[in-house]
Amino acid sequence: MTIAEVSKRVGLSSDTLRYYERVGLIPKIKRNKNGIREYTEEDCIKIEFIKCMRKAGLPINVLKEYMALLQQGDTTTEARKQILIEQRYQLAEKIEEMKETLAYLDRKIELYEERLSKAEKELKAAQL
Repeated sequence: MTIAEVSKRVGLSSDTLRYYERVGLIPKIKRNKNGIREYTEEDCIKIEFIKCMRKAGLPINVLKEYMALLQQGDTTTEARKQILIEQRYQLAEKIEEMKETLAYLDRKIELYEERLSKAEKELKAAQL
């Protein structure tokens, strides 16, 4: 697949894909005789994983470490698992913080709605 095809498939810009390759998140992509990148299905799977982890807030340096371990093979399985466990823990903490923030915002919105409702009732009562 070309970079344009992969970009469309995974929903990332070509620039982002080139950046991921340049910083070592994905290994150097093979090129054809004309120098055009040729992505494999395995490359796409790795990119989807990276995209998912970035959406979850994983820093580039952690992903680089994980991907470097992945390239080393099965001897790094436990280390990769530990990275994922740590990142899952951090994500769960963020989710809890966001839930608390959401509940706080809901309470604030309710207060505004109560004030507006009260003001509307007072306005209607004054008009009678």
